[in-house]
Amino acid sequence: MHYALNLRTFFYSHYFYLGLRFAAGLVGVTLITLQFADMATAMTVCIGALCTALMDMPSPLRHKFNEMSASVLLCSAVTLLISLCAPVHWLLMSMLVAISFLACMMVVYGKKSMPLQLATLFIMTMSMEHDMTVRESFIHTGLFTLGAVAYLAYAMGISWILRHRIKQQVLAEALFELAAYIDIKADFYDTRYNLTEQFNKLVRHQSLLADRQQASRDLILRSHQNSKDAIVVQTHVCMLDLYELILSTHTDYAQLRVHLADSPVLKTLHDLAYKAARDIESVAYDVTRKKASYPEISYEPELDAIEAELASLQRRVDEGKPAQEALAVLRAQRNKVRGIIKMIVELHRASQKVYDSTPFWVDADMGPFLSQQKYELRMILSHLRLDSPIFRFSLRVAMAISVGLAVAAWLPYAAHSYWIVLTIVIILKPSFSMTKQRRSDRIVGTIVGCVITALIIKYLNYPAAILGFLILSTVATPTFIYLRYRYAAIAVSIMILLQMHLIAPGNHDLIMERLIDTFIGAAVATAFSFVLASWEYQTLPRLIREVLGVNLRYMQASFDLLQGKGKDDFAYRIERKRLMDSLAALSSALVRMLDEPARKQRAVEDINLFIVQNYLLVAHVAALRSILRRHQKELPTAPVNAMLNESHEQVVRTLAQALAPQSATPATEPATATAAVDTASVPWSGWPLVQRRIRLLQADAVKIIVHSEAIVRNVA
Repeated sequence: MHYALNLRTFFYSHYFYLGLRFAAGLVGVTLITLQFADMATAMTVCIGALCTALMDMPSPLRHKFNEMSASVLLCSAVTLLISLCAPVHWLLMSMLVAISFLACMMVVYGKKSMPLQLATLFIMTMSMEHDMTVRESFIHTGLFTLGAVAYLAYAMGISWILRHRIKQQVLAEALFELAAYIDIKADFYDTRYNLTEQFNKLVRHQSLLADRQQASRDLILRSHQNSKDAIVVQTHVCMLDLYELILSTHTDYAQLRVHLADSPVLKTLHDLAYKAARDIESVAYDVTRKKASYPEISYEPELDAIEAELASLQRRVDEGKPAQEALAVLRAQRNKVRGIIKMIVELHRASQKVYDSTPFWVDADMGPFLSQQKYELRMILSHLRLDSPIFRFSLRVAMAISVGLAVAAWLPYAAHSYWIVLTIVIILKPSFSMTKQRRSDRIVGTIVGCVITALIIKYLNYPAAILGFLILSTVATPTFIYLRYRYAAIAVSIMILLQMHLIAPGNHDLIMERLIDTFIGAAVATAFSFVLASWEYQTLPRLIREVLGVNLRYMQASFDLLQGKGKDDFAYRIERKRLMDSLAALSSALVRMLDEPARKQRAVEDINLFIVQNYLLVAHVAALRSILRRHQKELPTAPVNAMLNESHEQVVRTLAQALAPQSATPATEPATATAAVDTASVPWSGWPLVQRRIRLLQADAVKIIVHSEAIVRNVA
């Protein structure tokens, strides 16, 4: 379950805060307007506020102002344009199609532009049935802009007041997702779970975790001006350090299960991981409540059980029994778990007070860690080609809306074409899988919303009751739109139908008409989801090459860090973030492809394994770093660096071979031997662990070649 769907944490989440802010702004703007004007004027002002509210998301203040200002200007321009064209039917139809196409082209700017695209198309559909004179069009646009500007001022004021609170909430969400990530890793110790399926689940969650961590970076690392911000910064950095330690805990779980199958220690390790997840959740919960966090969970019983098992294994080894491998594996896991527990204690401390030295990169450029957004016209122009997925999506939406308008004009009953168009706009998304999910949520949500509205109108048809349900649905719509769209679809259906009932209470066919219009819009959107479709397998070669290219740079930064060539780990953190982002993008593409028709799916198993192998490289590097820290005493720098350098050259050659263009001749199998360094002449306790990790690193790098070539062949 998502943390924000749990009642214990729901009311502290930024989703609930967004719903309250959204509802208070819309209701407030409407009620104030009603003091000076009639209901029709108030609804126009309210819709202006609504379009701007769609851009009200957790963002740095400067970005929020720019994004919401763009919504005000663009939506006001669309309102005026559609209102002026409304009296001329053919001109209106042409303009609707043209605006739909241009609005969809804005998707080139990424995920942040999606609400702006929706706001543009929403106000386009809301304005299409108003037949006005030129003077009335300008007045209507002025009222719309007034509502939009009013909400902009309100939202910026509230966001400034709550700027630190929003940082806490977004950081807490990242911590909750990290706890969920550990829960998945805990099940690796449970023999009831299939290791392959569990690893696939872990990698899928990795993309969600990367997204939440990036949202936290964007808000927290851009500005930290006081002691409250400093606490959030040091907690965020401590969270990232903890995440790296968790990555380093990856081991050969199949071997672990074989060697310790008859021992209760596997359950002990599972319980330790479960406790660690709950401990991190307690930090997240305290952060959402603006409180310092203190450790309340004891790990001593589990740690004592592991020490007892280690002593038992040591006795078996001393007696000459074959338990050496099990002893080494369990001892390594014990050391990693202790490191994680120690870091969780540091996470608690980070939330308590400002350190004298904040764990932050002084005078460093945070730009590489932050989302960079450029809104340039040339980006749209560069996608005006038929092989561009965004161009094809824009054409698809424009054609679907044309057909939706034609169907609405042909229907024998008084269809509301704007509702059909709005349904098409909401359902049709750039990818087939998103369209499929949105269609299901929209239909179910509309049916449930219509049934609830019908019951309210029949049994609770009192102004106070209707107003109460209207406010509740207005709060629920933005609250669930990013959590469960189906719930948001129910709420928005209730909200719009109740508004229409208040404006025109005598229309007894209101609900049935909306249901029919929704089904028509969904049918049109479904049909056009196959027109000029861009299937996920077509993007796989590009995504694979991006992962390999970033991995090469990550390996360079990693081995530079391991060999002590840099003064800090700044470059390493940047490249690790980029690699995780590229793996998250590939993983998301795979998940979307699995929702597409079976004939459009390619190399599913090889993509799974390719993602896993790249993930394992990150885990091996994190483990090597942990080993070198743990065995720092009497570290033989020169021999260790020689081994690391030779291994680095081998891994780079392997990845470069995978990245090279496919040739007609088969690729040669790279050598995977461990670096030939005389370890016997230099006594050091860390040699076996370092050698083992290097062997695993080289072996997994070789497997990347096999899977990348198989993916390219399958796609071709």
